[in-house]
Amino acid sequence: MDLAHRRAVEPHRGRLLSTPDLGTWIEQALGHAPKDLALFTRALTHGSHAGDNYERLEFLGDRVLALVIAEWLYAEFPDEPEGKLSRRLNALVTRESCAKVGREIGVVPYLRLGKQARDDGAAHSDNVVGDVVEALIGAVYLEGGQDAARTFIRRAWAMVVETQDAAPKHPKSELQEWAASHNRKPPVYEITDRSGPHHSPRFTVTVTVGKLAEASATGSSKQEAETAAARALLEKLLR
Repeated sequence: MDLAHRRAVEPHRGRLLSTPDLGTWIEQALGHAPKDLALFTRALTHGSHAGDNYERLEFLGDRVLALVIAEWLYAEFPDEPEGKLSRRLNALVTRESCAKVGREIGVVPYLRLGKQARDDGAAHSDNVVGDVVEALIGAVYLEGGQDAARTFIRRAWAMVVETQDAAPKHPKSELQEWAASHNRKPPVYEITDRSGPHHSPRFTVTVTVGKLAEASATGSSKQEAETAAARALLEKLLR
């Protein structure tokens, strides 16, 4: 190997040497010793990459996550009615919450992305990272059952659940209630822009309350952009 080529590969080699192998990382990050690495490899594989991808596992993991969180909240807040528990649940299982967990456990270096997705920055997308976390939960559930999935989820989400003093009110619900209490028309949401590739879209949404006020915000999904726009408009209205 000539010197120039050696220099070109050395940074890549150093990065690989500093990253634990997949099995070790799974055991450290998820608290589960994998039996079938192919299952977890699939959980980390985006649709842009050749081979099986994470979509079916993400479908399963999404449901497992919701069940474990619901069970947890039911026990943690025994005096709260269904409405407040639902608001807590909805805040904890968002794509953004899952993506935050994914970054905290170091999932990004293990993502398997096609070249175009890498070039488009899919590794930094909440959609992709959040989906992968749910897929990993699905993989843990298939191998270790609900107890193994529960162990990981309760560890990864513990800080958020235990510090959530009051049931959060969703910004869209809060804006709807504000409009009704002030005899205003209900909020109207409109997508005013959509950009980015399929795997990492960006939506811009504008929300209006009659002719009184409006606000716009951008997010990686229509729901995220609507939530951010509602929050921005509330900040204007409640000043």
